[in-house]
Amino acid sequence: MKKNNIGYLIREGVRGIFLHGFMSFAAVCVTVACLIIIGSFSLILYNLGLMIADLEQENEMVVYIDDTYSEAEARSVGSQINMIGNVQNAVFVSRADALENFIEEQNDPEVFAGLEADTLRDRYVVTLVDNSRMRETETALREIEGVADVSAHYEISEGFTTLEHILRIASAGIITVLLVVSLLIISNTVKLAMYDRREEIAIMRMVGATNGFIRWPFVVEGFLLGMVGAAIAFFLEWGLYDFLGSRIASVDTLQLITVVPFRDVLGIMIAVYAATGFIVGVFGSLLSIRKFLKV
Repeated sequence: MKKNNIGYLIREGVRGIFLHGFMSFAAVCVTVACLIIIGSFSLILYNLGLMIADLEQENEMVVYIDDTYSEAEARSVGSQINMIGNVQNAVFVSRADALENFIEEQNDPEVFAGLEADTLRDRYVVTLVDNSRMRETETALREIEGVADVSAHYEISEGFTTLEHILRIASAGIITVLLVVSLLIISNTVKLAMYDRREEIAIMRMVGATNGFIRWPFVVEGFLLGMVGAAIAFFLEWGLYDFLGSRIASVDTLQLITVVPFRDVLGIMIAVYAATGFIVGVFGSLLSIRKFLKV
């Protein structure tokens, strides 16, 4: 494509934006609003995913060793536990350590001060790579010689998995709806511009202009609207996210909520907003142009 043609297409695309200033402004505003909501849901899902992963690591399994085993024999069992594929880490806790931890956790430690360590068993506190495979891992642990019992809280693990699936499905549904809304708004904006220039387009077709030559200025218009909306939404999202993050950090009752700094996801968010702005702008334009030109 010649340089003068490229310049013409860009000029016409920019002219189309100002030709319907109010509709262009509305398209950008709706795109900004949709992208902020999409970005917010994505960031909430990302942070919740990290929080759930951290909580899952605290959902540990306890493997009790046969009480006839000496401490040395109990420690030797650890190598077999760590050989199980889904085991991330296995920490040995001796009888004495288990007793000390038990007494510290009681409201009245003095009541249990005379308790002998031999009444408890050596154990391993096991964290898993994938908590959804907890039942499978428990079966493998019970097959190890020297393992007397395994304590696992399936309901917590399965609850985390269910919550994560619900969040993913809900977020995907909301994001899809908002993308469709943005596409329709920009599509209608470009369609209005084409309707106002229908006589000019008819003349261009009569003198032999191809559909591609007619189409490109409107694609440029949609692209610019989408990218401007994406840029504005990105910086607004950044400011809003940092503000809310600082507010959450300043409230003592919300200290359990971990908010990832925006700079840690800066590259991903730039890519997401740029890609979304491009898709919304270009495909929104192509959607209206295809119907108008009947190609």
